[in-house]
Amino acid sequence: MPATERTTPTMGRAIRRGLAGRCPRCGEGNLFKGFLEQVETCSVCGEQLGQVNVGLLLPFVVITIVVHVIIFVMLEMELSGRSSPLVYLVVLVPLSVIVPLLLIRPAKGGLIGFMWKWKISDELER
Repeated sequence: MPATERTTPTMGRAIRRGLAGRCPRCGEGNLFKGFLEQVETCSVCGEQLGQVNVGLLLPFVVITIVVHVIIFVMLEMELSGRSSPLVYLVVLVPLSVIVPLLLIRPAKGGLIGFMWKWKISDELER
C-alpha cells in the first residue's frame, strides 16, 4: 500500500493540494474535470470527493478577496492622484473580471481540501 494511502495529510497539506487542483488525500488525482466541476471520486486513490460541496462559501470567499483587492487599488489610485473616471474604468473594470476568474478555481480547491479534512459539507444532511 503506498504511503499516501496509509497516512492522512495535515490540514495545510490538504488545502495546498486542493489549491493546486489535486486530490486532498493523495495529491495525485485531479480534483476537477472541467473548469469548476469537481470529480465524484479520485481516479488514483478512490476517495469520495463528490460528497464535499463548498456551495455558497465559495462566492463569499472570492467576493471578499476581490473586494479587498479592488479597494486597495482604488485607495492607491486616489492617494497617487490618478483618480480620473476614465482611469477608473480602464483599471477597475478589467480587474473586476480577471481577479475572480483567477481566484475561483484555486479557492474552490482550497475550500474542498479544508472541508474534506474536517469531513464537512455545505449541503444539508438528508
